[in-house]
Amino acid sequence: MPGAVPALHPQVRALLDGAWSQPFEPVSPDIEAERAAYLQTALELGGALEEVAQVEELVIPGADGARMRARAYWPRVPADALGAILWLHGGGWYLGDIEAFDRITRQLANASGAVCVSVEYRLAPEHRYPAAVDDARAAAAWLAGDGAVELGFDAQRLVVGGDSAGGNLAAVVARRPAGVLRAQLLAYPALDAAMTADSYREFRDGPFVSAADMAFCWGTYLDGADPGDPDVSPLAARDLAGAAPAYIAVAGHDPLRDDGLRYADALRAAGVAVTLQRFDDMPHGFIRWGGVADRARELIEALAGFAREAIAR
Repeated sequence: MPGAVPALHPQVRALLDGAWSQPFEPVSPDIEAERAAYLQTALELGGALEEVAQVEELVIPGADGARMRARAYWPRVPADALGAILWLHGGGWYLGDIEAFDRITRQLANASGAVCVSVEYRLAPEHRYPAAVDDARAAAAWLAGDGAVELGFDAQRLVVGGDSAGGNLAAVVARRPAGVLRAQLLAYPALDAAMTADSYREFRDGPFVSAADMAFCWGTYLDGADPGDPDVSPLAARDLAGAAPAYIAVAGHDPLRDDGLRYADALRAAGVAVTLQRFDDMPHGFIRWGGVADRARELIEALAGFAREAIAR
């Protein structure tokens, strides 16, 4: 995209110059060690744990009769019209879990006034595409039906969101069926498995996440599946009309930056309302760094504010 990119935020520069020069590093042959390290990053950089009104551990229907772990968070001050946010975590489709995003989902619940439900969809390489998509759709369907009754919110006030790989899944869920969701929240989403955008070349070496890292993630997730399938690459979709209104956040120093920018254009061309926010001095993944980067909280507040307004309509 044209124009000079602002310098990295000083708080992020301090991370690069310190011990956290590469908090996302998909190169270990030990996947369980990578998952543990991903969680440790969240614990060390995520900041204080916010109190919420209530937390409930759930086991909800997944795809094909399977069961899926989930966790629901009730806000300290609920909105007058209580809705819910389904949050689909990032981590390249092979990292991440409820614990690694516990701080974020607590903050989203409190800031939005909605019940926030975090789910553990199946991860690659044990479960490759379309397992994560199927689980995300199953979670949304449950929340729009029996889940709303069980958790006590209005089933007509449901929002889906996610970051990175989770943003990919949220975008897929939000394409159909039309009218079920009030909004979609996409934080620096991965939307093009072909990785054709200029930002993949501009930031091929990162910081924090490189083009090679993303190629690894896509390859691990897809294992030969068609990268042009719209349920893989939402940017390939030709049926975006009727998708849920979108809030899209992009990071300026991110190979995935242009995925979000291009998707905003595609949604608008299809008549979908879009709010686009650029965090030009930030890199990929910063939503998890609330303890050391002020802009992480800015992003969560923006996501939650968009959700609150959509739920209230």
